[in-house]
Amino acid sequence: MQPIKIAVVGVGKIARDQHLPSIAGNPGYALVAAASRHGSVEGIRNFTTIEDMLEAVPEIEAVSLCMPPRVRFEAAHAALSAGKHVFLEKPPGATLSEVAILEALAERKAVTLFTSWHSRFAPMVDRARAHLADKTIRRVEIFWHEDVRRWHPNQSWIWEAGGLGVFDPGINALSILTHILPEPVFVTGATFEVPENREAPIAAKIAFGSASGMVVEADMDWRLPGDRWDFVIETTEGEVVLGNGGARLTIGGVSQEDEREKEYPTLYERFHSLVTAGRSEVDVAPLRHIADIFMLGSRKTVEAFYD
Repeated sequence: MQPIKIAVVGVGKIARDQHLPSIAGNPGYALVAAASRHGSVEGIRNFTTIEDMLEAVPEIEAVSLCMPPRVRFEAAHAALSAGKHVFLEKPPGATLSEVAILEALAERKAVTLFTSWHSRFAPMVDRARAHLADKTIRRVEIFWHEDVRRWHPNQSWIWEAGGLGVFDPGINALSILTHILPEPVFVTGATFEVPENREAPIAAKIAFGSASGMVVEADMDWRLPGDRWDFVIETTEGEVVLGNGGARLTIGGVSQEDEREKEYPTLYERFHSLVTAGRSEVDVAPLRHIADIFMLGSRKTVEAFYD
C-alpha cells in the first residue's frame, strides 16, 4: 500500500513537537506540503494559505490541522470540500455546531474526519478503563495543574474569547474522563476565574454528577509552577490513581508496570486505519462538557495576568 500523502496546516509548537515527528516516524505517510502564516517545514513545498496549497498540490490526500480552534473551521471545510481526509487537533472546533457541519460534510464527500484526543492514548488510560469497567465508582477527583508560562508562552490567542484558557489543557482531562468511566457524567456546577485583562479563564473548579450518584470534582489551575495531571478514583474495591496525564497507574496502592508514551504516534496510526477503512471518528463529548461549564458556571474576575 502506498503511503498517504499528507499535509500539515499550522506549523507552530504542537506541530513541531508532536505532529511532524509522528508523521516522519510512520511509513504509512508521506509529508508533501505545509501551510502556515509564519512557519515552514524544510524539504517540502510551503504555502501561507491552505487554499493555495490545495490548488498547487492536488495529490494531497489528507490534511492535519494544527492551528488554533478559532480559525480551524474554514481550513477544515476547505479540505473536506476538496475531498481530503482531515485530522483535527484537539479541541476539534470552537463550537459544537462547527463540528456537526464538518461531520456532515465529511459524510457527503465520503472522506474521513478524525477528532483527535491525544490524552486518551496515554500509556495507562486504556488499562484504567478496563479496570474500572465493572467497578462501582463513588468519587473521582481530578487535579489538572500546570504553569501557562511554560506550556503556552506568548500565545495570545489562547486568552481570547473562544481560546478556552485553562480549558485548553483541561479538556485533556475531560477527554480521559469521558473515556475511562463506565457511565456518563454531566456538569452540575462550576466556578471559573478570569484575569481582568483577559477573556478566557485561568482557573476553574467543576462539579459533575451521574445517574448513579457518582460524584466527580475537577480542579484546574494554570498558575502553578509544578505540573499535576492526576485522577484519584474511589471505588468500592479500593482506590485507583491515574497519574501524570495517564502515564502512570496505581491500583489499590500497587503501581502498575509503566508503558512507553506514544500518544501522537498512536493517533496517527488510528487516523491511518480510519482512512484505510473509509470511516470517520467524531467524538465531541469533552467539548460538550466545556460548553456546559460555560452555560452553568459562575465567572469570577481576578487579578490581571501578564506573560
